[in-house]
Amino acid sequence: MQERKVRLFDAGRLWAYALKALAGRAHSTGELREKLRRRAERAGDVDEILARLKDAGYLDDRRYAEGFAAARLSGEKFGSTRVIRDLRQHRVAPALAERTVRKVYEDVDEEALIEEWIRRKYRLASREGLFQKDKDLAAAYRRLLRAGFRSAQIIGVLKRFARNPELLDSFEPPEEEMP
Repeated sequence: MQERKVRLFDAGRLWAYALKALAGRAHSTGELREKLRRRAERAGDVDEILARLKDAGYLDDRRYAEGFAAARLSGEKFGSTRVIRDLRQHRVAPALAERTVRKVYEDVDEEALIEEWIRRKYRLASREGLFQKDKDLAAAYRRLLRAGFRSAQIIGVLKRFARNPELLDSFEPPEEEMP
C-alpha cells in the first residue's frame, strides 16, 4: 500500500487553506487546529493563523457549539447527552459543550422528544403493535440511549408503549451516564 504524502504549506498558503476549510463548513478551533497542524511547514504558524481567524470573527467555538446543538435538536432530534458527546468529538471544550447544550435544551421536554423519536422511527407500526417482543423493547432502549437520552426518561416513555412494561424495571442504566 502506497503512503499518501501530504503537501506542507507556508503561512500564506496555510491561511488560504484555513479560509477554504471554513468556507466549506464551520469548524471548532480544535478541529481546525488539527487540520492545519497536519499541513503546516512550521508549527508556530498554526497558532498565529488561529488567532487571526478568531480576531476576524471567522472562528468562534461558542457560536459553533450553539449552531451545532441547535441543528442536532431541530434536525435529528437527538438528546442532550448525544449532542454533548458529539461536540466533544468535534474538539469543543467539555465545559463549553455542556454549557451550550444546557442553554439550547433549556426549554426542551426530552420526554416529548423521545415520544416523537419513537413515532418517527416506528411510524409504520401501530401503537398496539409496538414492542410486542421483549427483544424489540430492548433494541428500542439501546437505540434511544445512543440517540442521547437519559435512561430514566427512556424507561418512563417506553413503559407507556410497551406490552410488558415490567421488563423495563430490570434494565440497567449504562455505566457512565453524562449529565
